[in-house]
Amino acid sequence: MDRDNTPLAGKRIIVTRAPEQAQELIGALEELGAAVTLLPMIAFAPPENWQKLDEQLRRLDWFDAIVFLSKNAVRYVLDRCAELGIKCEMLAASNRLIGAVGPATARELEEKGIRVNYVAQKGTAEALAQELGPSFAGRRVLLPRSDRGDERAPGALREAGADVTEVIAYRTTVPAGADVGVLAAILRAEVDAAVFASPSAFKNFRTIVGETETQNLSSRIAFVAIGPSTARAIREAHSLVAVQADDASTAGLARAIVDHYQRHSATARPA
Repeated sequence: MDRDNTPLAGKRIIVTRAPEQAQELIGALEELGAAVTLLPMIAFAPPENWQKLDEQLRRLDWFDAIVFLSKNAVRYVLDRCAELGIKCEMLAASNRLIGAVGPATARELEEKGIRVNYVAQKGTAEALAQELGPSFAGRRVLLPRSDRGDERAPGALREAGADVTEVIAYRTTVPAGADVGVLAAILRAEVDAAVFASPSAFKNFRTIVGETETQNLSSRIAFVAIGPSTARAIREAHSLVAVQADDASTAGLARAIVDHYQRHSATARPA
C-alpha cells in the first residue's frame, strides 16, 4: 500500500487508552496511514474490597437481568466468578436478560460463551434503557460498574422501571507515570489529534496538563471523543470536541476521524 495515499497519511494521533485496550485501535489508525503514539491516561484495578461484588454474584438467581457497560466490567466479573467457582452458565440463565453497551462489550461476552440478548447500538446505558423500553420494567437488574462510572447509567435504567443493584466490579485509576516527551509534544501542538475513550481518561489528562492549557489545546489539536458521555465531559470542561464518534467500535472511530479530515481537506481546497 502506498502510505502517502492513505486517508490519514501524515497525521499524528495520540491514543489515551490503557495499553490492553488500545492495540486494535492503534493498528486500525496505522493501517490508514497515521503515526500513532500511545499515552495511557487511564488504568484499571480490582475493587479495594471484593465483598460487595461477591455478595451479588453469589445470589445471581435473584436477578432478572445483568447489564454490562464495558469490556472491563465483563472481564472483572467473569474473572471473579471463576475465582468463586461460579460457572458462566449461571450468568446466562435462560430466563435472564443480558444487556451490553456497545458491540465490543457484547463480543467480549460472546467470546466467553455468554449469549447477549440486547446490544445498545448508540454505545450508552441510556440508549440501552431507551431502546429496550418496557422490557426493563419490574426487572431486578445487576449493574457491575467502575467506581467512577457515570450516574446517568443507573438513573436511565431506574427511569425505565428497573430495580437496579449497583456494585463496583473494578476501579478506574491514574497510570503511574506519563511520558514527558509525548506530553511536551502535545503541549507544543506537534500532534494532530488526541483520542479520549472515556470521561475519566479526559479528566486525568486535564489534571496532568492543567485546565487552562487543556482548553487552549482543544483549539489547536483535534480532541476526539468516543461516545456522548466523553464528549459531554470535554465540553463541560469548556474545551472543544472536534470529532464525536458515537459508534464506539474501532471501525466506527476510525471512520469518524477519516471523515473529519476529509471534510477539512475539502473545505481548505481552493475553489
